[in-house]
Amino acid sequence: QVQLVESGGGLVQAGGSLSLSCVGFGRTFSTYAMGWFRQAPGKEREFLGATIKSGSSTYYADSVKGRFTISRDNAKNTVYLQMNSLEPADTAVYYCARGTTSYTLRIGAVGSWGQGTQVTVSS
Repeated sequence: QVQLVESGGGLVQAGGSLSLSCVGFGRTFSTYAMGWFRQAPGKEREFLGATIKSGSSTYYADSVKGRFTISRDNAKNTVYLQMNSLEPADTAVYYCARGTTSYTLRIGAVGSWGQGTQVTVSS
């Protein structure tokens, strides 16, 4: 089992950038796809993107493609979410997640969740 702990959330102005980190505690971190979701108040949890176990391939939701970048460092058991050109609509709780296979992470295929970190974008 991999326990996930996010950090890096906070308040940022529209147009700004923010970087989130997620450390995984467990020996199997590098064997799974890892990625990020978010959930805004009153809305369903939304998949943002994921990286496969090696980090050599990454895929994104259309809503964040070109603005958000996911990367991982398996030596540090850490996955990152770099967010640029932030908008008030990006305000949400952001969750790190572990996939169910080396390549798969999506709603319905999540092995474990982090506790979430709040990101607030002011206009």
